[in-house]
Amino acid sequence: MRRIMTAIAITALALTSGVAGASQTASEKGEAKLAKMLEGREAGQPVSCISNMQNRDLTVIDRTALVYGSGKTIYVNRTQDPRWIDRDDIIVTKPTNAAELCRMDSMHTMDRSTHMRGGAIMLDDFVPYTKVPANK
Repeated sequence: MRRIMTAIAITALALTSGVAGASQTASEKGEAKLAKMLEGREAGQPVSCISNMQNRDLTVIDRTALVYGSGKTIYVNRTQDPRWIDRDDIIVTKPTNAAELCRMDSMHTMDRSTHMRGGAIMLDDFVPYTKVPANK
């Protein structure tokens, strides 16, 4: 078990430093960026919906996830098909409830320059990540 954990740690380090292969894919870069955002945070139980007020602080991580909120708790939604997530696109949200974003709500991307519609995004569960106190 210790060897497996060491191998995973070495692989993760190689991916985040760019050593594993000539260049990282967009999803590998996205995973590294997400890992950095989640440093010092602890995952909670996934929830089906979050308040739409948290939609104000949206971080789009290419080919990886949508991150809602800021401060003590952030919510990560990996979506059902993250290949359509691109920070250079506009994300058009179509919530079924104006007060909340929920699992199975649909979105689509739109090219910023041409305004052509891109891929469809279906939300999945939102995983809360809360900052862990320094003395823990």
